[in-house]
Amino acid sequence: MMSGYQGKKNIPRITSDRLLIKGGRIVNDDQSFYADLYMEDGLIKQIGDNLIVPGGVKIIEANGMMLIPGGIDVHTHFQMPYKGTTTVDDFVQGTKAALAGGTTMIIDHVIPEPESSIIAAYEKWREWADSKSCCDYALHVDITDWNEGVKEEIQTLIKDKGVNSFLVYMAYKDLYQMSNAELYDICKYVGDLGAIIQVHAENGDIIAQEQKHVLEMGITGPEGHVLSRPEELEAEAVFRAITIAGQTNCPLYVTKVMSKTAADIIAQAKKKGNVVFGEPISASLGTDGTHYWSKNWAKAAAFVTSPPLSPDPTTPDYLISLLSSGDLQTVGSAHCTFSTAQKAIGKDDFTQIPEGTNGVEERMSIIWDKAVATGKMDENMFVAVTSTNAAKIFNVYPRKGRVAVGSDADLIIWDPDAMRTVSAKTHQSAAEYNIFEGTDLCGAPVVVISMGKIVLEDGNLHVTPGNGRFVSCKPFSDYVHKRIKARKQLAQVRGVPRGMYDGPVYDLGTPKAGTPSASAKTSPSKQPQPVRNLHQSGFSLSGAQVDDGPRRSGHRIVAPPGGRSNITSLS
Repeated sequence: MMSGYQGKKNIPRITSDRLLIKGGRIVNDDQSFYADLYMEDGLIKQIGDNLIVPGGVKIIEANGMMLIPGGIDVHTHFQMPYKGTTTVDDFVQGTKAALAGGTTMIIDHVIPEPESSIIAAYEKWREWADSKSCCDYALHVDITDWNEGVKEEIQTLIKDKGVNSFLVYMAYKDLYQMSNAELYDICKYVGDLGAIIQVHAENGDIIAQEQKHVLEMGITGPEGHVLSRPEELEAEAVFRAITIAGQTNCPLYVTKVMSKTAADIIAQAKKKGNVVFGEPISASLGTDGTHYWSKNWAKAAAFVTSPPLSPDPTTPDYLISLLSSGDLQTVGSAHCTFSTAQKAIGKDDFTQIPEGTNGVEERMSIIWDKAVATGKMDENMFVAVTSTNAAKIFNVYPRKGRVAVGSDADLIIWDPDAMRTVSAKTHQSAAEYNIFEGTDLCGAPVVVISMGKIVLEDGNLHVTPGNGRFVSCKPFSDYVHKRIKARKQLAQVRGVPRGMYDGPVYDLGTPKAGTPSASAKTSPSKQPQPVRNLHQSGFSLSGAQVDDGPRRSGHRIVAPPGGRSNITSLS
């Protein structure tokens, strides 16, 4: 896979690829220990004390700081086309921002136009990323259509193109939204091929009605976005997706977990044994939806994303707690940046505001600041939620997400005490605003190494567009599919062996004497007495039963057996 390397023709490049990090504390998801680390040709070659290394090696002193695997951002939208415009961060700008924040691999979403080839869309994204990406990347493919042609293309993507995850939209009615039956089919088909299904979980039908209703009330600003997408619609769709995936024995990955109720449903399903993963994003962990009511339209519009940020300001802390306890597993940024002018496409109608927020650069510092610095999460769990879990779910572990001999040299020296204030003036994104503007964050990378090369040192970025490699994600990840395979064997349904029924069979063609007539509802006693139709309800509002004899007269019971109940007595 070392396509970017030129062998011995380029001697200076080879020597600069030899790095020795001394005195670091290596932190993986399961252990921490002090050791030196030597890397060469983009791979970790040795870990230990008193390493014997070749001459001419660049030495970095870690001085006891943490040495952790490079972050994996599982959800980005770089260079995403939208209604004739494109997000302002392309694969150069987006991956530069990623590296500046300590992320050394991103997984971007391919969004095919409905009724077009999904392989053609995949190839277009590959072309953009191969020529521009500054770090390694992989791709998810979104399913915007469902037919036989798409099925065949999915098979090709899984077998030959290194894609093992596909996203289905439960929202965006009349554009991308899939029906329950289609979602069931997709889960069944994709799950059997060893891939994982992702869902954008919101109830699109209700949202369409609510949007109409809110606009009719004269509300056109960004607050209309959250008013028309209450968190119950996210929670309902999450529950429905988990149910459908459970019925088809397909692993499920819920993207953009934005509300407490949606997160709770994922946590409960996990406790019941469902194979489901939840992905909160930088925005849902680092800010909230109170900003939709800002008097400044541009500021309010900057926060518009779907599902929306929760207006409940205690939500970020709650999601951090579930991430720390393992109920949610990964964190994406869903980085999808539009300029203020692009957002203003929807200045008179909130449904037209392009959706998306920034977060690829801030993601790792937000988690450290909100979770580790507050004592909710330890450093090992930090590594799990920023890289290891993602690497396991998408089947690139231990190549990614681990500091070990043979793993890729994607590494960060992390300073837990570094403080920085987020600002659009200093961030790498091309967006002229930042939704975390003015936030002080504790914890930041001081050195970032991608593919064995130093890309961030002393606050300076040294990146090469087009250097990033496509990372192929194979199907049937052990971490995801081991339980699925075991369930397949258990879940084989068998019929009950029994003799043939040879009794009478009711003929629906001609009414028989036992058929309830219209009068039967009002006077059940007119039913022919000898035959009781067991399918006929014996209940009547009058208290009469189907097989009652002459009507009983009512008796008022003054003192029921056991005496009067004190529950009904107020005295």
